[in-house]
Amino acid sequence: MRSDGKTASPRNRRELRSRRSNISRNHPSQAVKFTHTHKQQLKEEHLLRWFEMYAKRTCWTLTGATVACVLALYLHRVPRAVAGGDSGELITAACELGVAHPPGYPLFTMLAWLALRLLPSTSPAHAVNVLCAVLGAVASGALCYTVCRMAGPGPGAVLAGGSFALSKLVWRWSLVAEVFSLNNLFVGFLFSLSSCFHNAETVDQKKKFALWGALCCGLSLCNQHTLVVYVLIIIPWALLQLFTYKGLCFSAIVSLGVCFLTGFLPYLYLPICSYLNKARWSWGDQTTLDGLLTHLLRTEYGTFSLAKSVGNVNLWKMLQAQCNHCVADLSVPVLLLAVLALLHALCNRRCRASVCLITVMVSVYSVFFAWRANLDIENPLLLGVVERFWLQADAGVCVLAGVGLNWTVCLLERWLRLRSVWNVGAWLITAGLLSHTIHLNQREFDQNRNDVVERFARELIFSFPESSLVLTRGDLPGNTLRYLHYCQGLRPDLSLVDQEMMTYSWYVPKLQQHLPGVKFPGRVWDPVNTEQKNSFNIEQFIQHNIHRPVFVCIGLTEGDPSWEKSFSQWPWGVCEQLMPLTSSLYPVEWVQRTQNLYNWSEPYNSFPPGSWEQVANEEMWQARMKMAFFLFDLAEKMAGGSQTQLYELSYNLYCHIVDDQMDYPANWDKNLAVAAERLLRLGGGRHGLESLLNHSIHHFSRDCGNPWNRRDRGCRQGATATLECGPPEQIRVESPASRRWGDEERK
Repeated sequence: MRSDGKTASPRNRRELRSRRSNISRNHPSQAVKFTHTHKQQLKEEHLLRWFEMYAKRTCWTLTGATVACVLALYLHRVPRAVAGGDSGELITAACELGVAHPPGYPLFTMLAWLALRLLPSTSPAHAVNVLCAVLGAVASGALCYTVCRMAGPGPGAVLAGGSFALSKLVWRWSLVAEVFSLNNLFVGFLFSLSSCFHNAETVDQKKKFALWGALCCGLSLCNQHTLVVYVLIIIPWALLQLFTYKGLCFSAIVSLGVCFLTGFLPYLYLPICSYLNKARWSWGDQTTLDGLLTHLLRTEYGTFSLAKSVGNVNLWKMLQAQCNHCVADLSVPVLLLAVLALLHALCNRRCRASVCLITVMVSVYSVFFAWRANLDIENPLLLGVVERFWLQADAGVCVLAGVGLNWTVCLLERWLRLRSVWNVGAWLITAGLLSHTIHLNQREFDQNRNDVVERFARELIFSFPESSLVLTRGDLPGNTLRYLHYCQGLRPDLSLVDQEMMTYSWYVPKLQQHLPGVKFPGRVWDPVNTEQKNSFNIEQFIQHNIHRPVFVCIGLTEGDPSWEKSFSQWPWGVCEQLMPLTSSLYPVEWVQRTQNLYNWSEPYNSFPPGSWEQVANEEMWQARMKMAFFLFDLAEKMAGGSQTQLYELSYNLYCHIVDDQMDYPANWDKNLAVAAERLLRLGGGRHGLESLLNHSIHHFSRDCGNPWNRRDRGCRQGATATLECGPPEQIRVESPASRRWGDEERK
């Protein structure tokens, strides 16, 4: 501590120690002067040690407080049910000790399995969700500690950890069973170890932190491969630092390599699990080197790509979307503080290394990801897939903001004095920003009672007849149904088969033994080369299993229309039942059988666009009109009295679902009007022409004056125009929005 009451910086303390040792070693005569001031030296050393202990204690206090506060905020809002996306699959892999989708996520799977054993009294989804909340809270603490090491303990450290943990994306994905919390934790570890390495006073200390950093780099790549960008930047930077300080030798390189490779040990889980083949659900065959590399490199989806389909990626559009996210999510003050940190680093050579390192990491990663993210962000659901990968860059921005705040306080103190005033002001700014963020986000991300996706899956799984075979497609039905079936033991009589997985050569050999009662006519479903040995098409598969009820959720994969020659799809709520073409359909009986499959009461448009809750809710609402659409489509292919009866039944179903609701999908109105028009051309059936027209006009006129209706339905003019339009072939009925959600989403 200096005479003016200010604490010395770590660099100044190192210079003081070095100067004393040089004087004593090189100038013995001057060392005598120190003996006359021995008491003063002891006092300075004592104050120096006290400062170091105080700074270290303050760093850990701020870090612990940040973790505790974030964890308290998270745990109260953790959902108790399974979420959408990959959550169901990741939890199922942990329950079964299987292999998750590429690249396998062995570290997350083992941690999730441990969480299931530590929290046996709660549901599997809740246990893994709690694990992710803990990982997310510790990640915020790691960012707080990073700022403490870079710019000293202060309000900026709390701002870094808090602004990151409370941002919308981080908050959302820290409460569900996803790999992003663990990835955020490794980002925080890499940042903190890099700052410790840079500020180490001796070569031995630098070597110690370098070894820990090498281990962390290896472990981080056992989770999400996007961290390879950060690792490829940190490694040469650390080696250059060691070389500069003459700490890089052959033994050091070997030690670093051993630590780095040790971090990859969790990947041994993949071939061991695949060899044992005990899991009822697992992905891939890792018993061979080729199979292991295929899984690790995500060859089935495209290495360093989000989807196997090649899309048109606009680099600048993707970067602009990320910038818009930073402004809206991290807030303008945080971005301004990050810019101040950059400006200060450019003007101050001593502070440049760490700030420039993080800046380069964030910049390179953002450009690389924008280049490889081959998804259409115009689609809200796909935008939700893309934006989760921005978290890795957000962590660096928040660290820079925290450093910028602490350095700004130091500069104001140096120029204007009044240290306590600027320090208190910085704490007030931090408290204000974090409180405002909590106020904005806490209601939206209180997921404690959010069970929409799990209720969706429960409604589906209990709607199937006994001993049914269910062909799933996409993340929403597939992952959630597997979670309920394997982790919670619901409906053990069912057989769940993933359509996409059947197209992989490993699926039948690895999982056939875990699907008793399911007959595979070959070893792989090949929609293109069906004549090849051991391959089969979907028609052959259905023929071999038609002795039991066969359902598809949601839809059959395009590219193999062979089933159309022998089967048709009859609506069964969200799903469809595959029936032979020779089967007789009794429309009224089928309507009565499928009319009340689900007990779904969620209002329409009650969830944010792009959320899995919105997708599940949309599927449930569109399922209500699938029977009416099916009957209308069937009537289009017929003639005579049966056609009139089918049109009338379809019209009655549309009227029933429309009249009972105030807000519903917009395509229901159009389909109702088209069904009425078809019925009008055939004489109106039992409704009568005048009654049919008046009812339709009344329906659309009713919506015109309804202030609660949020959709533009065209009202009287639109309805009349539709009913009085031209030939039937010019009118098109919109089919239910049974979208194929989740095929593109793979991390």
